[in-house]
Amino acid sequence: MSHHIQRLIRQGEHQQLDFKHSITDSKKIARSLVAFANTDGGKLLVGVKDNGAIAGVRDDEEFYMVQAAAQLYCKPPINFESKIWEINEKTVLEITIPKSNDIVYSAPNKEGKWMVYIRINDQNFTANNILLKVWERKKGKKGILIRYSEIEKQLFDYLSENQKITFSKFKKLTKISKPKAQKILVNLIVLDLIEIEFTENQTYYKMSIANQ
Repeated sequence: MSHHIQRLIRQGEHQQLDFKHSITDSKKIARSLVAFANTDGGKLLVGVKDNGAIAGVRDDEEFYMVQAAAQLYCKPPINFESKIWEINEKTVLEITIPKSNDIVYSAPNKEGKWMVYIRINDQNFTANNILLKVWERKKGKKGILIRYSEIEKQLFDYLSENQKITFSKFKKLTKISKPKAQKILVNLIVLDLIEIEFTENQTYYKMSIANQ
């Protein structure tokens, strides 16, 4: 049965898989649980180093810390499945988090503020207000009426030459208010004309693949 874990480890960390050498902070692990649930679901392998080496978990405390994270530091609480694997006399804890279809989960950040997290590739990011509004619009049944005004033309002309743009640059370029800029980007993302790109230092907006 260890072939299952070894196959996962060979994949390396990605959008639906994360390795944890050990768990020492339930609040921190809650952010990973929330990010998986809000994106595509995924698995945590506890007792596995970042390089894929199996270190093994120390004791049952690892499981209880994940349980505390899911119940106390995820809002609402997250249900997960767990399995214990013995590989070369070392224990690996497999945690499976399902994808949420309707619920948006949050967890406390380092300052204790509840935030919504998402998983992009092998990293967790904080979802911004535009993405939250996109989710809300997609769940609604109302259609979107959008006019191709000078503002949209400015945006698409800019993206044709520069590939991507920040929110602040978009506001400065078009000289419009923050609420109006947000509304335009939300509508364009819902219509799959624009997409969001999260990076460690900045959030960008660019042409969606379908619109290129």
